[in-house]
Amino acid sequence: MALQVVVGRGPVGTAVARLLVERGDRVKLISRRGGAPEGVEGVAADATNGDELARIAEGATTIYSCAGPAYHQWATDWPPLGAGLVRAAELSKALLVTTGNLYGYGEVDGPIREDLPLRPNSVKGQVRTQVWTEALKAHEAGRIRTAEVRGSDYLGAGATSPYSVLVLPKLLAGKAASIPADLDAPHSWTYVGDVARTLVAVAGDEAAWGRAWHVPSPEPMSVRALATLTAELAGTAPARISAMPSLLLRLAGLFAPTARASVETQYQWRRPFTLDSTAAIVAFGIKPVPVADAVREMIELNRSTGRQ
Repeated sequence: MALQVVVGRGPVGTAVARLLVERGDRVKLISRRGGAPEGVEGVAADATNGDELARIAEGATTIYSCAGPAYHQWATDWPPLGAGLVRAAELSKALLVTTGNLYGYGEVDGPIREDLPLRPNSVKGQVRTQVWTEALKAHEAGRIRTAEVRGSDYLGAGATSPYSVLVLPKLLAGKAASIPADLDAPHSWTYVGDVARTLVAVAGDEAAWGRAWHVPSPEPMSVRALATLTAELAGTAPARISAMPSLLLRLAGLFAPTARASVETQYQWRRPFTLDSTAAIVAFGIKPVPVADAVREMIELNRSTGRQ
């Protein structure tokens, strides 16, 4: 029974842990508070402490990095977390597979592919690029083995995005919603479960290491189309949604750290933002979960937890 270590108890980390347990692995799930789903060993630890994490990961095949600091604290909290993960991978000799995103590419015309250069145009993009670059340097120097898996905005149970926070609860309550976005621009959405499946697939293929992969994702869908679909699946009133002006987001940022941190990434929402995941689909044979299925999960979770 192989030992696997998953860092981060969010929706992706939990999904990865469950996949690994289902295939018969022993799994340690690391978070600051500990705790884990049935069949998984929860361990409370600080992942920025590479030495401690290496001790926990002794004998592990893979360290899955699925954690992430608070959105408004990326600039200060991601570098020590990235360094701790690399340190742990180097000391434990475990493969490091990291959950990434598309911020490092910056503003791109056309679909975003893995072979595009990293040209971040935001502080958060610069930080994520730095974390990946340092890990890749360690890989190329033979100190560790690593790969990164990148997805777009998440859908599915537990997913957190501007859509899940600002739109979904309003639609489920039959109310009008507003989001800072071009409502009709094509936008890629990534299912949380597909992120987990891709992480596990990459970890299991030595030929996939030393590079980044995009999570297999469905055809792009505009925010308006997604809202319409959500209301139809929920059986609520027809979706009423409007585009929040950029000025209103900036004003909200005076009081809300997350809103303030979102201003620099508005380019992802005010124009087409699409992901090309052909490479991973071909390499791993992963068929993306349909958007409707991912939305149903979100609706069911919201209703089961009484959030509407």
